[in-house]
Amino acid sequence: MTESQQEDGPRTPVKRGGGDPATRGRTTIADGVVEKIAGLAARDVVGVHAMGSGLARTFGAVRDRVPGGRAAATASRGVKAEVGEVQTALDLEIVVDYGVAIADVARSVRENVIAAVERMTGLEVVEVNIAVSDVKLPDEADEEEEAEPRLQ
Repeated sequence: MTESQQEDGPRTPVKRGGGDPATRGRTTIADGVVEKIAGLAARDVVGVHAMGSGLARTFGAVRDRVPGGRAAATASRGVKAEVGEVQTALDLEIVVDYGVAIADVARSVRENVIAAVERMTGLEVVEVNIAVSDVKLPDEADEEEEAEPRLQ
């Protein structure tokens, strides 16, 4: 074979390193990432009015109004995650709307959170503990709604 014939033929890529690329290195996922995913997934469930205790929601609402306040913290409010190398455990605190079946809402939250976290992170969710801290009554004003300004 001539030199020009060798260059025209199909080339096989040179394989560098060894093994599957997925095994070359380590991926870590921060607790806050899992908390945000879980918080957003929980809020998507019908019957969940808010996340976190009344005090946490109040402080969060004040923080969100302050310039430079962390609006992103709202996504993880009411969620605590413990993340290991391959597993995670979650604690959620929710406020439900009056009239919903709390057991059904909790089951839906658990299913939605597990699906979202496992799909997005690849971590196995070993438990999702849900604490219902309040019930939002139809005639109650939201604590997060802005009050009328005192000065004009």
